[in-house]
Amino acid sequence: MWFCYIFKIAQVFTITIVYLYTKIKKRLDEASLITALQQNSQAAFKYLVEQYKGPVFKTCYRFVNDRFLADDLAQEVFTEVFLSVKQFNEKSKISTWLYRIAVNKSIDYLRKQNRKKRWALFSPVSVLTDYNKHIADNGNPHHSLENQERQAILDAAIARLPEQQKIAFTLSKFDDLSYQEIASVMDTSVSAVESLLHRAKQNLKKQLEQYYQQNLH
Repeated sequence: MWFCYIFKIAQVFTITIVYLYTKIKKRLDEASLITALQQNSQAAFKYLVEQYKGPVFKTCYRFVNDRFLADDLAQEVFTEVFLSVKQFNEKSKISTWLYRIAVNKSIDYLRKQNRKKRWALFSPVSVLTDYNKHIADNGNPHHSLENQERQAILDAAIARLPEQQKIAFTLSKFDDLSYQEIASVMDTSVSAVESLLHRAKQNLKKQLEQYYQQNLH
């Protein structure tokens, strides 16, 4: 009996040690990467781009819904990283910093557009065109089109959310960030993120209910 108890304690201790070692190693690796970037290492910058180009592009795309534009914005993100890495605050994770720049670049772009052009980017037609190119056919064209239309309606509703709600919802739903990570990116509290997400979901529910009431009667 006592042997099983000691064995369980040893298991927990081993798991804890492995977890702490992995966490510390990751932090040290990130610190080394930042140091190399600050020393203008081309290899380090190439590594950073390879590691984060996917998530950065995805974040930009969720805001602007245009692949070419998202690609341009992603390039701007890494250009800013290259130019300002020496001012990077090492208390933050580099991924948090990248998400923050990606969000700011995307929001700044949208702010510069007039209202007509802004919502044109999020129109169901433009979203459907992009989805037609990149969503695989599931063997039933009718069902595939229905799914794309539903996604287009949701995208249009997300685009109409207030700016802070849109940021929080996008980072949560599409980038799968935790509340704490979203709070770090948005430079706010976890409770504020929870409130933003709650209001975003309520607004989306209201918008979608209104849409289906108007179009199903």
